[in-house]
Formats: sequence, C-alpha cells, structure tokens
Amino acid sequence: MATISIIVTSPALDSQGAYSALRFIQATIEKGHSVNGVFFYQAGVTVANGFQTVLSDELALYEKWQDLAQQHKIPLQVCVTAANRRGVISHEDAQQDKNRHDHNLVSPFQSVGIGELVAMLNESDKSIQF
Repeated sequence: MATISIIVTSPALDSQGAYSALRFIQATIEKGHSVNGVFFYQAGVTVANGFQTVLSDELALYEKWQDLAQQHKIPLQVCVTAANRRGVISHEDAQQDKNRHDHNLVSPFQSVGIGELVAMLNESDKSIQF
C-alpha cells in the first residue's frame, strides 16, 4: 500500500478544495493506504483558524479536520509564514508579539516551517495537492 502526503492550498470557506482533501483522505484510509501528514500552505492555512464560526446549517470543516487527525493520528502541519500572514497565530508566536494576547492555532494543528513539508514528501510514495 502507498504512503501519501497531502498539501492543502485551498481556503477553508471559499472553495471545495479543503473539504475534497478531507474526503480523499478518508477514502484513502478506507482503501488501506496511509497518510503520513497534511501540510496546509498558502490560503489553505485558513482551515486551521480556531476562531472560525459556522452557522448550524454549514459544514464544520475545522472540527472535521480535528476529528480526522485524532482518529487516525495524522499530523496537521501549518506553514508558519503563510499562517502569520493570514492571521492564524500559534501560542508561541502570540507570546513573541507584545501586541497580541490571543492565538487561534491549536492542537492538533501544528505550526511548522517549510522544511517539514520537504521531510514529509521525502517519506511519501505520492503527494497530492488540493
């Protein structure tokens, strides 16, 4: 069976890409393949915004990603540079900025550098971008 890495560059709310990635991962696992991680990059980092509010008739995509990560032990890695540019801030980054008092990037999402993407890709048979 194949080991697959997923890269999400689609925004959380403005396209189907992030949801398609989630569904693809679920189907991949059902087929017996493994997913060694998800890397959120560019506008895809908005998926990790813990301050998202959804209406009762909308898909709670943030919670779906959290559930997937916890159920299948899949690392959810968020590019720190792309995240900070889009207001997705980890606890560590919030502490470094004296003007910030809160953060919206929490576990199971992890703030990482682009080097983590390279490492993940090196350990994969295939990579797919959404």
